[in-house]
Amino acid sequence: MVKKLKVGIIFGGRSGEHEVSYCSANSVMQAIDKNKYTVVPIGITKQGRWISPQETLQALNSGRIEGENSVVLLSDPSSKALLNLKRINRENNDYSREKLDVIFPILHGPYGEDGTIQGLLELADIPYVGAGVAASAISMDKELMKTVFQQKNLPILKWMTIKRKDWYKDRGKIVNLIQNNFTYPIFVKPTNLGSSVGVSKVKSKEKLEEAINLASSYDRKILIEQGLENIREIECGILGNDTPRASILGEVKPAGEFYDYDSKYLNKKTQLIIPADLPAEVTSKIQEIACDAFTAIDAAGMARVDFFVTREEFRIYLNEINTIPGFTSMSMYPRLWEATGISYPELIEELVRLALERYQDKSKNKISYEGPKLLD
Repeated sequence: MVKKLKVGIIFGGRSGEHEVSYCSANSVMQAIDKNKYTVVPIGITKQGRWISPQETLQALNSGRIEGENSVVLLSDPSSKALLNLKRINRENNDYSREKLDVIFPILHGPYGEDGTIQGLLELADIPYVGAGVAASAISMDKELMKTVFQQKNLPILKWMTIKRKDWYKDRGKIVNLIQNNFTYPIFVKPTNLGSSVGVSKVKSKEKLEEAINLASSYDRKILIEQGLENIREIECGILGNDTPRASILGEVKPAGEFYDYDSKYLNKKTQLIIPADLPAEVTSKIQEIACDAFTAIDAAGMARVDFFVTREEFRIYLNEINTIPGFTSMSMYPRLWEATGISYPELIEELVRLALERYQDKSKNKISYEGPKLLD
């Protein structure tokens, strides 16, 4: 018999996307092949406390991540296990342990999608699904992400960032700077957040201050980005490591004026159209750019790459890359791959395989210096 892999699924966390993460994890828990994997759910409260798998199961049923038994993942690579902080034997300081073979982090937003959890998993030497530390940090910070895209000559819209402390210091100066460099509409976003939390589409100067105040309540850096009218929102799924492949494309027709949090998760009138009705050459170009964006940040495993396309000229603008996209069974990323020919359970299995592949590749790195060699 083939040994079942023990897969830790981490979700929740200290993020404005806590609830989205919960929904994604619930879907993965239901779809993962229990004949191949033993699932260890690990919930993280909004305060950042990791709770035991047993209590996490109860949390999945109750809808609230909470519990009394805290667990930790040690950075010591000899452990590779969750440790329950409730002692079993106080005399010899024994703790209950839960060995893990691979971890599937489904933590959207800060402390999950930004490289922090990936850094812990690297120290613990446990394979994990998705992008590494650097790629996660770059894709989470929209300023860094757009800087990399710009250096790689990928097609992006005009943008700038401002700091919260500078906004509080001199609002008039910043408003004038934006007025002189952008035309309305513009988008105002927290630099380090996803799921359109804190995002505003601004059509006039009168609404600009309100939008910046909202974004600055979520992050110390605020992204200002040129907006477009009469555009289509197109999304592409990427799967792979060093040789990524692109899914067929999907189009989002948001219920609201743009694809905000309400349109994504609450308003049932939002339409996800798969495949997107685009000319073949436009589709191919978007898929090519999506793969280029993936490799530009050295991503791994999965990503969803989002685009704007003008309706008449079919001009393509790369918006952003998401290294831990929404992962419910109804989210765009799994649906794109299902339409491409990979079912939801098969997608989960492929992502676990890619995580192990990446881990094995990194395991070939030497950790001892042998000194220089003279070559004839």
